[in-house]
Amino acid sequence: MEIESKRLILRNWKDEDINDLVQGLNNIEVAKWMAGVPFPYTKKDAKNFIEQAKRQDEKIKISLAIVLKENNKVIGGTEIRNINKKDGTAGGGIWLNEQYQKNGYGTEAFSAKIKFCFKELGLRRIENGYFKGNDKSHNMQLKLGYKDEGIRRKGFLCLATNEYVDECITGLLKDEFIEWSDKSER
Repeated sequence: MEIESKRLILRNWKDEDINDLVQGLNNIEVAKWMAGVPFPYTKKDAKNFIEQAKRQDEKIKISLAIVLKENNKVIGGTEIRNINKKDGTAGGGIWLNEQYQKNGYGTEAFSAKIKFCFKELGLRRIENGYFKGNDKSHNMQLKLGYKDEGIRRKGFLCLATNEYVDECITGLLKDEFIEWSDKSER
């Protein structure tokens, strides 16, 4: 699977992505915002993740590498999970290597993923979240039209910090994203 935007390609994970994956996730400033990422993050962790991603059932979950077109470098990852065609819903997250943050890549990748969810998967709602204190993620989601919906108190064990953390829930309806897209193209 491949999703393309102006500067990025979102594609399935490959064995040759292991070093970029370790480089991006073996950073406490990235890992502390994700539930399932241990710290330190090793090549073994990356191999296991890529093997799982290869075996995923794309009717339920899609994990994608975020690749910078200019140099074919994996700079992050995103996923679409809990895909429910009956209800038209899904969730998912995003992470970026700290070296590539603050360049608009996260917003660009997330926007491309959202368009894919609404157009190609035919979804009507996407639910996301962020750990309390992750203002970068929250601001990006608000920028894309998401609305704050609530807090899942102590909802996840963050493997990087070994602490239970609050997840702030956000949601985006297809109509809201279309409205945001129309405004951003002006």
